[in-house]
Amino acid sequence: MTRKGTLRKSRPIDQAEAISKKTAESMGFEHLETAFEKEAAGVYLRIYLDREGGISLTDCENYHRAVQPLLEHIDYDFLEVCSAGIDRPIKNERDAQKAMGHEVEIKLFKPVDGSKSYIGTFLKLEDDVYHINTPEGNREFHRKDVALACRTVDLSVLDEAAAEHEEETT
Repeated sequence: MTRKGTLRKSRPIDQAEAISKKTAESMGFEHLETAFEKEAAGVYLRIYLDREGGISLTDCENYHRAVQPLLEHIDYDFLEVCSAGIDRPIKNERDAQKAMGHEVEIKLFKPVDGSKSYIGTFLKLEDDVYHINTPEGNREFHRKDVALACRTVDLSVLDEAAAEHEEETT
């Protein structure tokens, strides 16, 4: 109800978020985000999920089947259910806790000491300041200066696995 006593329609994103969050909780998933994203092909309704040990393709399929009928009254072209991924942006305290002790990359809007990108071990997010340990020492970056903060992904393990597989087959 608004102050004048009339009913106010909730926005589609609010409706989609409420439905997606309730469905995620009922299935034992952590709901991270619900977003409408306009692309050339149309409007995507993307729902990002997580859980201890990660989200599998089967988890995404099962969730999609459960939530899609509940979202039919909302206008969108495509529904995507996604794992946020290991390299998801560090936006809040929950993300910071998961990234603590791992290697992260901080990308800045403007260069600091001649660089717009810093890689180091994530220490904490405190009072809107990212704290990382780099080879040059501890660095602090204010959230307002950070374009992106996310964990790095080490793909060298794939190269090692491919090399092992090649050795086994020869």
